[in-house]
Amino acid sequence: MELISMAQAAAAHAEQLQTAASLGMTGGLGGAGAAIGVGLIGSKAVEAVGRNPGAFGNILTLSIIGMALAEGLGIIAYLGGIK
Repeated sequence: MELISMAQAAAAHAEQLQTAASLGMTGGLGGAGAAIGVGLIGSKAVEAVGRNPGAFGNILTLSIIGMALAEGLGIIAYLGGIK
C-alpha cells in the first residue's frame, strides 16, 4: 500500500518538475538569444563608429533602440514559457 502511494506522489512531482524544466529552458534560450542579439548590435555599432566617427550620435541612438528590442524579445520569450 505504501509503495503505491509513494509512486503516485512521485508521478505528481514529476509533472511539476517537467513544468519547471520547460520554463527554465524557454527562459534560458530566450535569454541566450537576447544576449547574442545585443552582442551583435554592439559590435556592429563599434565598427560603424570606427568607420564614420561623425555619425556617432545616430549610430548610438539606433543601437540603443535595437538592443532594447532584442531584450524585449528575450523577456517575451521568458513570459511565453510561464503560461
